[in-house]
Formats: sequence, C-alpha cells, structure tokens
Amino acid sequence: MASLRAGLAADPLWDFALSFYARPGVEAACLLLQDDAGVDVCELLWRCWLHRHGLAPAGELDELSAIRRWQDEVTVPLRTLRRQLKAQAAHDPGTAEVRRCIQQAELAAERETLLRLQHLALRTTPPTALSAATPNLENSLASRWKLQKKEQLLAVQTLECQLDPL
Repeated sequence: MASLRAGLAADPLWDFALSFYARPGVEAACLLLQDDAGVDVCELLWRCWLHRHGLAPAGELDELSAIRRWQDEVTVPLRTLRRQLKAQAAHDPGTAEVRRCIQQAELAAERETLLRLQHLALRTTPPTALSAATPNLENSLASRWKLQKKEQLLAVQTLECQLDPL
C-alpha cells in the first residue's frame, strides 16, 4: 500500500496530464471524446494515469460526485464562454483579452480538478475502491462512458497506444 501511494505521489497527475496531452493524437482524441461523447477530459486523464499505475476505480466512488459537480458548475461554464467568444475575439482585441483571462481561469479550474482527483486516488485504499486495472483500457473507458461510435473507439485506442505503463 505504501509503495503504491509513493508511486502515485511521485508521478503527479498534473505533470502526467500535461505530458500525455502533448503526445501525438492525444489532444485531438480527448477533444473528440469530450465534444462527441460528453467525456470529462480531466476524469479521462485521471483514469489513464491510474491505468498507467495498474489501477482502476472499482465501481463508482462517492467522492467523484463532488468533483463532477465542480466540473459542471465551474469548468464547463468557463469552457462554454471561452468557445462562444472565439469568433468575436478574432476581430476584437478587447474580447480577445477577456477570452485569454477566461482560458486561464478554465485551465486553473482543470488543474484544481486534477489535484482533487489525485488526492482522491491517494486517499483511496485498494482493494475496496481501487482495483487492478484491466489490461485493456479501451474496454474500461468505453463502458464508463458508453462509447460505441467508431470514431470514439478509435480515439480511445489512440490514448491507449500513447500511454506508457510504468
């Protein structure tokens, strides 16, 4: 147990998320899953991070509801507003500056989400809430979000191909 927690703590979720998101195809896959299937990218990255450590949530964790509420009430409205301002910001420097500030707030909200998810993983003790990850990340993610479309499954395969196990 101590070595598991030490391994998770030594590989901060925020650092993993930034590095993983920058890999070829990962950003596009995440955005497709977000826009096409309603996948929360922060939770998706958390599940990839857990999978990298050989773990997966065993069922639905109660603490996830508060994290999801944060995403719904804070991050999603910021993202929506940022996207709404995109066209106007291209032609108006004042709007562009407001949009940059909103983008920074959105990023800060996502970072807070990832910190909460990491703390959840560090507080959770296997085998009750975290269990051994299935060898196939695709099955785990597809069942969590009911992914069925070919593009969605290909996006998940992209993530799995870019994910380096420890």
